[in-house]
Amino acid sequence: MKIAFQMDPIGDVNINADSSFRLAEEAQARGHDLFFYGPDDLAYEEGRITARGHDFTVQRVQGDHAHFGPRREVDLAEFDVVWLRQDPPFDMHYITTTHLLDRLKGTTLVVNDPFWVRNYPEKLLVLDFPHLTPPTTIARDLETIKAFKARHGDIILKPLYGNGGAGVFRLDENDRNLTSLHELFTGFSREPLIVQKFLPAVSKGDKRVILVDGEAAGAINRVPAEGETRSNMHVGGRPEKVGLTDRDREICAAIGPLLKEKGQIFVGIDVIGDYLTEINVTSPTGIQELERFDGVNIAGKIWEAIEARRA
Repeated sequence: MKIAFQMDPIGDVNINADSSFRLAEEAQARGHDLFFYGPDDLAYEEGRITARGHDFTVQRVQGDHAHFGPRREVDLAEFDVVWLRQDPPFDMHYITTTHLLDRLKGTTLVVNDPFWVRNYPEKLLVLDFPHLTPPTTIARDLETIKAFKARHGDIILKPLYGNGGAGVFRLDENDRNLTSLHELFTGFSREPLIVQKFLPAVSKGDKRVILVDGEAAGAINRVPAEGETRSNMHVGGRPEKVGLTDRDREICAAIGPLLKEKGQIFVGIDVIGDYLTEINVTSPTGIQELERFDGVNIAGKIWEAIEARRA
């Protein structure tokens, strides 16, 4: 197959951790042809969805891991698969790329399905499953957020469309910074904030469960660094081997059919204790850590699901 990756610069990635690199590596091993372009290089041109980028190959040599052909323009309708893999922020630039990629429907398989990526951003899809999540409020109004804090005492405050643990604050019962943080966030962004009841179980880790075409494929545990609340690996969280609990499987069984129906082939959910906190569909990660811990080929499972849809 002809495979295009829409992503941030692949030359900058850590080849031992990056899921997009692993997906490209597995695609190449399966005999597929690879093309790379950045989201800024996507265009609508008089009825065609085009991209300017490079044919490329990969190898597992950090710093020499991607080799590129000459820059050229392609018609994405001529590709079998386009991977939507750039990282958030999930802003209007990101959303516009989903509108453009939507126009490939019927000719090219876009993974994950851009219509539902746009309508199911990470911290909003969980609202469909209130019985699985901690108490949650999404608001820009300070009084609403204050009332939530008054009810629950110890809370987590974070940007609605952020990622990687950036801008995540824990405000306990004695904290006096809510008003200042609200001023800070609303001073540079028009977006609402999301607040959730703090879950003490995070000290034991924030579990990343990977689902492939709606089925649980395994999990890793991300343990916060000393003195940290956040467990994201981008901010120093330590990955650990972990198995799936009955509660994890219950959560996956509840959300999996919807993800499969909506073309969300590669999804990473976050589970703290018994609670689902996020459903990551834009650019989830965790493949390589899970493969190393469990000795399984998760990238292969993902490509099998894609190849089945293209058969």
